[in-house]
Amino acid sequence: MYLKFLPLLFLFIALSSAHQIRLINSCQFNLWPGIQGNAGHEHLREGGFELKAFTRQELVVPNNWKGKIWARTKCDGRGRCETGGCGNRIKCNGAAGAPPVTLAEITFGGGGGRDFYEITLVNGYNLPMIMVPINGNRPFAAGRFDCKAAGCKYDLDARCPTELAARSGRKTIGCKTACAVFNTDQYCCRRAFNSARTCRSQNWPKNYAAIFKGACPDATSYAYDDQRSTFSCRPDPSTTYEIYFCP
Repeated sequence: MYLKFLPLLFLFIALSSAHQIRLINSCQFNLWPGIQGNAGHEHLREGGFELKAFTRQELVVPNNWKGKIWARTKCDGRGRCETGGCGNRIKCNGAAGAPPVTLAEITFGGGGGRDFYEITLVNGYNLPMIMVPINGNRPFAAGRFDCKAAGCKYDLDARCPTELAARSGRKTIGCKTACAVFNTDQYCCRRAFNSARTCRSQNWPKNYAAIFKGACPDATSYAYDDQRSTFSCRPDPSTTYEIYFCP
């Protein structure tokens, strides 16, 4: 007589050992989210799918999942996209999104069992994007980075310096990083500049990171900006993380 309850029991156990991510497309156009698990972690939904304008999709994610989520724009049936493409395919299956692209970087079940998340512009920008925890617990004394919304609501295309602009015809469709454009050790934080001490954007020939940071203070603006832009939550079974495109 108890056998009929077993599927519900297994479902409860599975959900209690998982996180929920809700992807919300608030743009006035369709998007194709890309999802890439870090090494050893699955590529959810085979790494990508279409998300129509003003719709949402729920993802059930392992509690220890680590990876990246982004949005691709203007993809055709063969997976060729105007921004964020992952090698001419709809299901990215481990392939990364082509810069410039706004990224959500996620580490669930990190140090102390906490979830860490950020919206990063280290690979450039293609869309406004925020990540919001619902029903999460603040792990510290309600500090700025404790279980709050992270991200970039600002349209950086309108503020992007001409030399960093990615264009389609005359239209700016994204904003590249100084590293991508100039490819110097200093802008790319590599070799002698590969540390938080030596790679400080205020010492760059031009502080492009300050343009990103000024517009989007709750997003990571360059490689060593993490300490000022990584958020964390102590989750409970009801925690859902909402990721908004075009919030």
